[in-house]
Amino acid sequence: MAARKRTSSERLHKVGGKKKKAAGKAKLKYIPWSSVPIEDLNPLLQRHFVVGRDIMLARVLMKKGCIVPLHSHHNEQVTYILEGALKFWIDGKEIVVNAGEVLTIPPHMPHKAEAMADTVDLDVFNPPREDWISKTDKYLRGSK
Repeated sequence: MAARKRTSSERLHKVGGKKKKAAGKAKLKYIPWSSVPIEDLNPLLQRHFVVGRDIMLARVLMKKGCIVPLHSHHNEQVTYILEGALKFWIDGKEIVVNAGEVLTIPPHMPHKAEAMADTVDLDVFNPPREDWISKTDKYLRGSK
């Protein structure tokens, strides 16, 4: 007699020696940026983002002089500058990331940034930023 095929909610896999339910299956999505509403966070900062199962892609628009205050998060971050430049204060260094350049930020590493010019960047987060999704990211909301 053949074994019954388990449903996704019944499937288990081992993680660190412990059994854990398998994560839901990722879904195919096609999303034009123009269909994703832009969120105004302050007069110099806007963003919109797309969330997958385990990853988030954000398009962040900053006017020259925009400050992203010092913060850290448990998410790994990859920042790719499409236009403009961001100066980061991170790990005891000042690093300017220009258009066409990438900065990887490990989890829990405090960082601050300033737009050196009008800037468009793509930020990738793993896992997705729950504070952005729930709009509890008060450090970004304010005057500039």
